[in-house]
Amino acid sequence: MRILVIGSGGREHALVWKLASSSHVTQLWCAPGNGGTAGERLASNGQLVVNVDIGAEDLAGLLKFARETCPDLTVVGPDNPLSLGIVDLFQGHGLRIWGPNKRAAQFEASKGFSQHFMERYGIPTAHSGVFDNVREARVFAERLGGRCVVKADGLALGKGVLMCGSDAETAKAIDEILIHKSFGSAGNRVVIQEYLEGVEVSLHALCDGRTARLFPTSQDHKRALDHDQGLNTGGMGTYSPTPFLNQAQMQDVTSTILGPWLRGCIAEGIDFRGILYPGIMLTASGPKVLEFNARFGDPETQVYLVRLENDLVELLDASVNGTLNRIELKWSLDAAVCIVMSSAGYPGKYPKGLPVEGLKEAEKLPKTKVFHAGTALAGGDVVTSGGRVLGVTSWAPDLRKAQVAAYEAVARIRFAGAHFRKDIANRALTAGNGSLEIAQG
Repeated sequence: MRILVIGSGGREHALVWKLASSSHVTQLWCAPGNGGTAGERLASNGQLVVNVDIGAEDLAGLLKFARETCPDLTVVGPDNPLSLGIVDLFQGHGLRIWGPNKRAAQFEASKGFSQHFMERYGIPTAHSGVFDNVREARVFAERLGGRCVVKADGLALGKGVLMCGSDAETAKAIDEILIHKSFGSAGNRVVIQEYLEGVEVSLHALCDGRTARLFPTSQDHKRALDHDQGLNTGGMGTYSPTPFLNQAQMQDVTSTILGPWLRGCIAEGIDFRGILYPGIMLTASGPKVLEFNARFGDPETQVYLVRLENDLVELLDASVNGTLNRIELKWSLDAAVCIVMSSAGYPGKYPKGLPVEGLKEAEKLPKTKVFHAGTALAGGDVVTSGGRVLGVTSWAPDLRKAQVAAYEAVARIRFAGAHFRKDIANRALTAGNGSLEIAQG
């Protein structure tokens, strides 16, 4: 089976790594890929994965390549090509592709669409409003007492979310999005939500249009600095599972969130085949959805795929074919921790082209994998090319051992100005003392 993976981040390296381990795969391309994807070999025949110099948003270029090479399956990693309609485009040319179509991708591409959908189907979420008018947005925010979350409606690389604690902060956030267009066209509308108190967790569910298979829990760390300080980022690290949802609570999430969502999709003719990734706040009154994403999270993918025991090719095939009801997900009992190493200055401006050393030494550690995100190859050497450079991932029988192993691997890797949080998974270890009840999907 020949597979094309679209994307260049840590999520895509993890997908390539897991797909390459399948006996079904005989050829694997990644467009555009990164310095890590090009080093992966197929388990079936030892061939190297081939990076293809086509950007993830170059739909015409990707279609041309796919029509020339005829992959048996294309796997879409990032959100932008999904929202641009790459699935519809490929399917229109008779090509098999995994990921939600343009209509289904609206769950991430428009927070306003998601909010209205949740309200229609009784899915628990924050009280919110959607506005394109500055005055109306400010009036609504004032009714919430100024303590709210202001979001760009569209895709903003995980950074279009502003936390506000006063009327002045809220007014500034609304102006930044609607007037100053700090997030470009993603800010043509603004979503204002009440501020929810609680613990935030990430959930994922693999869907085939009629069946959804829920993954175990994970928890991302969005802020750039320790103790959840600093600017929002695309994610500075994650771990799985969390101690904050037991098996009974996971079943409650399925019945109150996933079930109504799936029934709503069927009722409205939304054929969602891919990953639904809801961010959940565990409030005193129960789990509530903060927002939906329509693809694998990054860096959640890294901790999920090192724990997944199924053949990923078979899962994606079932998602495309509508046969997920025949498959049960199987997970390792190990816990996993991913530490993101970023460039100095991220999520602001940062340098590129800096040599990365110590990668081989880090991967000599047992049950450790270094997933590349913002890297490239320069004369055979790995250099930095993005804000989030690496996702250093380890797994072990308990969370504390996984955390220790991941930080030991991080200590072996060097590039100028490397930054990483030193508290990934600490909240879970404080809550669960390193021993977690695993709620299986």
